Amino acid sequence: MVRSPRVWVVDDDPELRTMLAGYLGEQGYAVRTLADGEQLIARLEGRLGGERPDLLVLDLMLPGRDGLSLLRRLRDAGDDLPVLLLSARADGVDRIIGLEQGADDYIAKPFLPRELTARIEAVLRRRRPDPAGAPQPGAEALAFGDCRLDLARRLLERGGAPLPITSGEYALLAAFAAHPHRPLSRERLIALARGPDSVTDGRSMDGQVSRLRRLIETDPSRPRFLQTVWGYGYVFVPDGRPHGP
Repeated sequence: MVRSPRVWVVDDDPELRTMLAGYLGEQGYAVRTLADGEQLIARLEGRLGGERPDLLVLDLMLPGRDGLSLLRRLRDAGDDLPVLLLSARADGVDRIIGLEQGADDYIAKPFLPRELTARIEAVLRRRRPDPAGAPQPGAEALAFGDCRLDLARRLLERGGAPLPITSGEYALLAAFAAHPHRPLSRERLIALARGPDSVTDGRSMDGQVSRLRRLIETDPSRPRFLQTVWGYGYVFVPDGRPHGP
């Protein structure tokens, strides 16, 4: 199964870390928060275990090693880990220096959480060599009900027979498969399946979900796998059990 993108947030503000961990987690990211550069270095060097992130959200004004010195350390070591810088400074000097040092993007505080997710997705998309819905070599197939989604071959089967599916429908189903049991807003689904710059609107996404349900659900009027989260969006439930509140 495709895993969720791993995002590490390094900031010395505990309230901001808590807020971003909750919001980004709700948007389908696997989030780890760190308070300073020493924790970051220990994690990246494997001294505290765990895997590397897919993207680093790094505050410039950290105690001890500041964000720019940490960024330089990464780039001087040949590490191309995607980095999005945060800064509370109003001038553009930090932005220019950060980008010159190899940052992928920059956002000034205060910011809207939705803007941050859009920038994260844009960076990940630029770093991602394949478009949404492309075959994913080495990915495990996912079985749900009598359906089977083969991400390596870009194939959807039902009862052992291949199903005709458009590129857009497949990209959406692959996005759901990457975030099982996680409620996803329509905006997040659009970003995952179409890209952050897509002009797709919520009504079009609803229609795409309806078409997918007709493909994979035994009774599309009572969906088991693509369930509605009222007032929010949708959730993919591979085991077909009712999704809790």
